[in-house]
Amino acid sequence: MPTHFGDFQPLCSETPSYPWCNLFYRQLQRASNSTLLPPSVPSVSAPVGINPECGILRTGHDGSIGNVANIAVCGASVFFVAFLVWACNRRKAAVGRIELLLFLSLYLLTLPLQLLTTGSILEQGSLPLVVLTAIHAGSVAALFWSLLANALVATQVVEDGTMSSMVPFSIFALAVFGGTTYISMDVALGITQTIGGLSNPPERLGSIALFVLTSIWPGVTALLYLLIMSYIVLKVLNETRPMWFYLLAAALFVLSQLDWFLLSKVICKGSNQKVDGSFIATLLETASVGVLYLAWKSITEESWDDDAYYPS
Repeated sequence: MPTHFGDFQPLCSETPSYPWCNLFYRQLQRASNSTLLPPSVPSVSAPVGINPECGILRTGHDGSIGNVANIAVCGASVFFVAFLVWACNRRKAAVGRIELLLFLSLYLLTLPLQLLTTGSILEQGSLPLVVLTAIHAGSVAALFWSLLANALVATQVVEDGTMSSMVPFSIFALAVFGGTTYISMDVALGITQTIGGLSNPPERLGSIALFVLTSIWPGVTALLYLLIMSYIVLKVLNETRPMWFYLLAAALFVLSQLDWFLLSKVICKGSNQKVDGSFIATLLETASVGVLYLAWKSITEESWDDDAYYPS
């Protein structure tokens, strides 16, 4: 079957623990003629994915303890990011502190959601898993808006931490979160036929809107963030040291995605379905967020020329 833009079928079968597949599992349960939900793996024990080539069975079935490695990394990352939130909040006079706090807080929110949506803890097709996955998708989309907003604030088009900054920041964040969450729920539950209608055929697992918001949008915003911050660091501040932090953060993010999509299945098969590459991806993503904090800290040091950061 040919793959079209917006189809999740290759991702859901070849990428273990890909969270958005939880939405399509529920969608396929609405299509009683679907052949992608084999009776040999009932929903009560099914792994994350749609008939995946390799997947970790749900906790408590056939001795499975779920995606324990990613659960552990998500848990440890919560404490690390909470520390970053605390450290960021202490720098009261730093430029962009409030906006970065919101970015870190949103990332902190995604970690327990990822633990639940990829940990093989909840039953596939269940309403709680669908709702949590939809909120997870909305949080990720809002997270990347907040990343881009941090770059826009860094240009000092509007003064950071003021109403002129926080009002549009919050409105767009809520709009992106609400829109993505609704679309995700619609894909799973079929609230409307415009978005939630079944793919034709159902096995395509197609949703252009969900694909754009969960795959294209994060990549585009991350690239725009890097370009804007490169301009600020190299042209406005005329510095090179912070640029290495931004490049390292970008490299860690790219490596996390490569691990998720290319190595996760290899690790899953090599471990006899005990772990997959999601824990490495989470570790690299968290490391990327930590390096972004260091980059921000380095361009707000008191020893730097503050005037350079407020171009007239």
